[in-house]
Amino acid sequence: MTTVVAFEGHSYSGKTTAVGHLRRTLGPDDVLFFDCYVRSIPHRQDIPRASTRSADEQLRAFETFMRIEEDRATALAHRPETRLVILDRSVDTLLAHAYALDAMYGYGALDRARQRLRGLPHLRPDHTLYLDTSPEILSLRRKEAGHTAVEPEYFLHDAAFLHHTRTYFCDRPGGTVAAEVVIVPGDGSRQDTAQAVEAIVRFWTPS
Repeated sequence: MTTVVAFEGHSYSGKTTAVGHLRRTLGPDDVLFFDCYVRSIPHRQDIPRASTRSADEQLRAFETFMRIEEDRATALAHRPETRLVILDRSVDTLLAHAYALDAMYGYGALDRARQRLRGLPHLRPDHTLYLDTSPEILSLRRKEAGHTAVEPEYFLHDAAFLHHTRTYFCDRPGGTVAAEVVIVPGDGSRQDTAQAVEAIVRFWTPS
């Protein structure tokens, strides 16, 4: 039986560090890792913009990323012996994004995306680990990474966007595609968070 575990959280929350840690510490042939959506698009200019300008543009972005979900589902189908799948973001990322922009701009895209999702191949996480990191820590980590643009210019750290996407995962019981969402505090060191999530994943999928 395959267990699907997804990592969610805002940009700079520590997902990449956590997934990289699992790649090094789990590593057997029966574990399958998938990179986040934007890393799966070969050309940067083809990545949909984070702040869409209409419901139709939001849904076109959704369709772009769902093609990556189809590739994920196909890859897993070719690996029936897989014990564990690790996703750096899942379809809930796409729905959380639509939820946030609906709340901010009144697009009404979420229901349309959910309806479309029913007819598209995708992986449904059994468990999602949401790395819950404060806006202050996110901003600090972004600056430490050398990204010095004024914070409001970085839409993924817009205060309203941060609030609404967090609400999607943390304050709407049963509202996710994932069967279970576990909130992991993310304000400590990313290495400590990575070790904490490794312990959780090993508990879910004992060898």
